[in-house]
Amino acid sequence: MTAIRIPNQRAVIDRRKLTAAIAEEVAATSAEKARPRVVELLREALANGRAELARRLQEKPSAGHECTHGHAFLMDQLIRVMHDHVVTHVYPAPNRSSGERLAIIAVGGYGRAEMAPHSDVDIGFVTPTKDTPWCEQVIEAMLYFLWDLSLKVGHSSRSLDDLIRMAKQDLTIRTALLEGRYLWGDQDVMEEASRRFWAEVVRGSEAQFVAEKLAERDARHKRMGDSRYVVEPNVKDGKGGLRDLQTLYWIGKYIHKVRNAAELVDVGLLTKSEYRAFRRAENFLLATRCHLHTITGRAEDRLTFDLQPQIAKAMHFADRTGKSAVERFMQFYFLQAKHVGHLTGVFLAQLDEQIASKRKARGLLAGFRAKPRNVRGYRVSGGRIAAPHDLWFQQDPVRLIEIFQIAEEDNLEVHPETMRMASRDAGLIKGKIRKDKRANDLFMKLLTGHNNPEVVLRWMNEAGVFGRFVPDFGKVNAQMQFDMYHHYTVDEHTIQAIGLLSRIEKGSLEQEHPLASEIIGTVSSRRVLYTATLLHDIAKGRGGDHSVLGAEVAMKLCPRLGLSAEETELVAWLVRHHLLMSATAFKRDLSDMKTIIDFVSQVQSLDRLRLLATLTIVDIRAVGPGIWNSWKGQLLSELFELSEERLRLGHKRRGRAERVAQRKAVVAELLGDKAYIIEALDDRFDDSYWIAEPEDVIAINLPHYYAAKEKQDKLSIHAEYYEARGATLVTVIGDDHPGLFYRIAGGIHLAGGNVIDARIHTTRVGKALDNFLVQDPLGRPFREEMQLDRLRVAIEDALGNKVELLPQLAKRPHPRARAETFEVRPRVFFDNMASERFTVIEVNAKDRPALLNRLARAMFEANLMVNSAHITHYGERAVDTFYVTDLLGGKLDTADRRKGVEQLLLEAASEQVEARQVEEVEDA
Repeated sequence: MTAIRIPNQRAVIDRRKLTAAIAEEVAATSAEKARPRVVELLREALANGRAELARRLQEKPSAGHECTHGHAFLMDQLIRVMHDHVVTHVYPAPNRSSGERLAIIAVGGYGRAEMAPHSDVDIGFVTPTKDTPWCEQVIEAMLYFLWDLSLKVGHSSRSLDDLIRMAKQDLTIRTALLEGRYLWGDQDVMEEASRRFWAEVVRGSEAQFVAEKLAERDARHKRMGDSRYVVEPNVKDGKGGLRDLQTLYWIGKYIHKVRNAAELVDVGLLTKSEYRAFRRAENFLLATRCHLHTITGRAEDRLTFDLQPQIAKAMHFADRTGKSAVERFMQFYFLQAKHVGHLTGVFLAQLDEQIASKRKARGLLAGFRAKPRNVRGYRVSGGRIAAPHDLWFQQDPVRLIEIFQIAEEDNLEVHPETMRMASRDAGLIKGKIRKDKRANDLFMKLLTGHNNPEVVLRWMNEAGVFGRFVPDFGKVNAQMQFDMYHHYTVDEHTIQAIGLLSRIEKGSLEQEHPLASEIIGTVSSRRVLYTATLLHDIAKGRGGDHSVLGAEVAMKLCPRLGLSAEETELVAWLVRHHLLMSATAFKRDLSDMKTIIDFVSQVQSLDRLRLLATLTIVDIRAVGPGIWNSWKGQLLSELFELSEERLRLGHKRRGRAERVAQRKAVVAELLGDKAYIIEALDDRFDDSYWIAEPEDVIAINLPHYYAAKEKQDKLSIHAEYYEARGATLVTVIGDDHPGLFYRIAGGIHLAGGNVIDARIHTTRVGKALDNFLVQDPLGRPFREEMQLDRLRVAIEDALGNKVELLPQLAKRPHPRARAETFEVRPRVFFDNMASERFTVIEVNAKDRPALLNRLARAMFEANLMVNSAHITHYGERAVDTFYVTDLLGGKLDTADRRKGVEQLLLEAASEQVEARQVEEVEDA
């Protein structure tokens, strides 16, 4: 490691001045009595140094190397001052023996001189032999000074023999020593430690070290989410983070004894341009980490939602049309992470080549090598495809598309040297190449490939070829959306969606996605489906409706890609309406025939329905882990089946009486020997109940209702795990009265549940039968008996006025504390055309505990009757939809009436009102 050079060092810390001040204090009294004052002087120097470095970071917010070197320099000087004070004043030993020698080594990140403001101080104390009493005293005194400064110290104290023995056994110790930097003390001891480390520990263990380091890296990636595009990345340990760059340096140093990253070029592991990319990425990531530490005042490496806007501001990112400052900052972050991924790939592959060339074949097959074959002019050997020479792509830039298409078709990897060439020559793709018919045919073959288009498109993206060939895709490269719903950047989400489509088509996801697996083979055009998946989010970040803008992109791009006018129109329609099916399934009442009529009027054909359903499924699934669940799958399947029936039969669909009779027959079959209950309760339930509820729910409801009627129970509450929807079905049977809905919702919230769907029924004799689908805040069902009991008791207490709902609900913590980072302005929409009988009210608001209870209470106060409620969550945003009438069963026809309801709902959804209620509860 080269010496740390810091501009205007004495402004950070003046070691001579500090040493003189300490000596003066000791001279005035004694070392022991002066100790408090010495600590004070050291603490003051540390605080002043940090303040100066923070000021410099503010002036140069992207100077990561300068900031981390500055903090390492500050710590170096303080440790040197401490050492000299201890050996001069505290434990002076003028005639030390050969064993009374001590070297201080900076290890780990501190050894590299990459120290963020609140990083651990990792140091090693090395002695020639077992610790002598004097060495132990000096080490202990220094550690106490470091602890007195409130520093987190990682330290070890070992003799030379112990150091070498333990380094052989432990990968962590070996890595720390690899970056060991002489700090202070006896330099001869340090040089002996270094000599023995390279001779006794490193020699002969290179291959083992590389294998262990890569295994360690893979385990770390898996722990951190295994994608460099997660929207709350760990700057240090996440995929594409600092640790990945450090791993390259460690391996290069272990194999080739490089002293710094620049020498990785000299040993052939990186090119000069790759080294520059290495330094740029490292500088930016270090700067980001320094800002994280400075803002939080602690060693924080997670780039969480609440910190992202602050760091974007600190690093001088500004808003632009369609993109906020934080989205621009995070896009730049992910571009750097992408560069790190590319560097890691070419580095490790190059290293593999170097190691392979040194190995000597043994035995009968010595000297045998598989003969490379030729595929369309490319060399293929060992499962890798390579360009035959350095000018290959420059002679014909269409080959930049061709090589990836061949790799997908023949299940090949692209050789690292060829990936380097592709990355270098990607800029050759200009207008003429984009319009080239051969290039576009090759791209479409790759996009719709039958092997693994996801992986190859990701390689193509990381080489920079994808964004050059499809510039609109390049615009969403590394782009994030600042919300808690989308887990990946837009490009990564799109590539994952294409991968899911390919896996569904191959039949490997039949269990998870039975509907898509069944219909994907019946669509009119694979090209349309894959192209629509590629383009569905292509216009995000431009300002305006990305569906409308994306359809415009599709109309221009599809003809270039070779799609016919009919195919182009179909792709544009799918992109324009790619959110239609999910919005209808999750936010509308599927038992209301008007919902199906309106949906079908937009879809218009069975082919469009199949294409849209498949696109919708892969789009939702590719949003991130935990977003897809069986409830969403069930709703989409239900909408598909109802729409398919109407499209097939048209207006000759089954009549209301026919549908009710058919459902009763299915329920009778499900009830078996209890089928008599249907006839016994025939005078209680009207046709709307039989049409609204699924047959299996009715088969659960009727026995409960019959038993309550026989026992003359005034209140009957049932809760059971409902596997078909991946939720808990809660049924409440009792006397109908105003406010029943909001009280039940409040009880469910008190028990820790979230209502995801609700249907409210009143029988002909004035009894209420209300069905709620409930999950916990993480989208899981309640299924343990203790959880189910808690639900029943909480609802009973809420209905019996045994608890004060408002104070209890106000005190409940938010399950997603980071949601406070986001601003969601409450909005209310009315639709009198979506249903023949009901006014549909949609409320958009920030998701938080008991939101449904507050909205339901507001509707009770507005004298509205709720027939059904449908609740959807998009990260921090909730969309609650209600089918309502007034007390006389009519729609909300007048503007004044709607205005009054809107005011009540906006107040209920307002965070300011909620905050005031919480304060009132706390004051009480």
